[in-house]
Amino acid sequence: MHPFEFHTTPGLIVQPGAVARLATLASRRLGPRVLLVTDPGLERLGLHRAALADLTAAGHAVTVFAQVEADPSHATLMDAVAAGRGAGVTGVLGFGGGSSLDVAKLAALLLGSDQDLDGAWGVGNARGPRLPLVLVPTTAGTGSEVTPIAIITVAGGEKRGVSSPVILPDLAVLDADLTLTLPPAVTAATGMDAMVHAIEAHSSASPNNNPLSRMLADQAMRLLAANIETAVHRGNDRDARGAMLLGSLLAGQAFANSPVAAVHALAYPLGGLFHIPHGLSNALVLPHVMRFTLPAAAPAYAALAPAFDASLAGMADDTRRAGAFTDGLAALSARLGLPQRLRDAGVPRDALPRLAENAMKQTRLLVNNPRPVTQEDALAIYEAAW
Repeated sequence: MHPFEFHTTPGLIVQPGAVARLATLASRRLGPRVLLVTDPGLERLGLHRAALADLTAAGHAVTVFAQVEADPSHATLMDAVAAGRGAGVTGVLGFGGGSSLDVAKLAALLLGSDQDLDGAWGVGNARGPRLPLVLVPTTAGTGSEVTPIAIITVAGGEKRGVSSPVILPDLAVLDADLTLTLPPAVTAATGMDAMVHAIEAHSSASPNNNPLSRMLADQAMRLLAANIETAVHRGNDRDARGAMLLGSLLAGQAFANSPVAAVHALAYPLGGLFHIPHGLSNALVLPHVMRFTLPAAAPAYAALAPAFDASLAGMADDTRRAGAFTDGLAALSARLGLPQRLRDAGVPRDALPRLAENAMKQTRLLVNNPRPVTQEDALAIYEAAW
């Protein structure tokens, strides 16, 4: 067995209704003055109110920053830092989807240290320390509550990432009740995002691909595949919602340690340039990247395939099983009602060369793909997806 490292969030609470007890669960971690980071939609829905009321009743002064947008910008992050600094906060609570959790991670880092963000980009460059950090996901997709990664959109629509165990939170709270009203389209896209995490973690060419990540990816895929259609079509099913949250978390733990690859590298420009939600961006390119990568990844895809569809275990040939897995994922995406082509999501054909050029900037991801991707390859994949 080759050497590897495995890092994850040290504290996990998985319980419906848990946010109404957040002061009991997390107050000693957060301290007396808390920055709550969320987005305008969740603020309108009031999903954070129970947590806010519980913290306030326990004597915490809470500053709410509810300006996080999809694909959050550098300016938004710095506004959150300014809000926290102005209130002299002692801890950060991220509440929402991946965008809010990513802003919360980096706000905790910048508020807790003198590190400049430009020095933190990339892998292992965040030094810290950071403020205490608690994350509460409201979507079952990114797994951000257990990953050492935060993504911010900078000038020109480029997405940049900070990847360091320093920004792993102290505690993640999974409350399935928060996801019961998640719209079908968002449920579908975020669920496919979590599946991509499991697939890419399982097949990653990273030297840190390890048995724990593969085990977690397998279990994540079983939970996600068995429950995603129920969660999309019967959104008030608490059991399905809880299984999706747990599947997302397990996939997050997997790819936090065995990093993702070309699916994400080609998805990021779609979000940065056309503001396509990250989960949908992944779903749009997933089967096309898998078909490109299959010659180098057939054994890994074949090993994971039965977790998606138990009937695929009967296929002895790895290439056939991996191909059936890829086709099954494309069929699932269609059944969930997601757009199937880039043009259906508003991407003009003349933008494909620029997308390919931007994808090549995601070097920290492309290096993990089992089959190397050139700019010409990326363009061909976008054309197949268009």
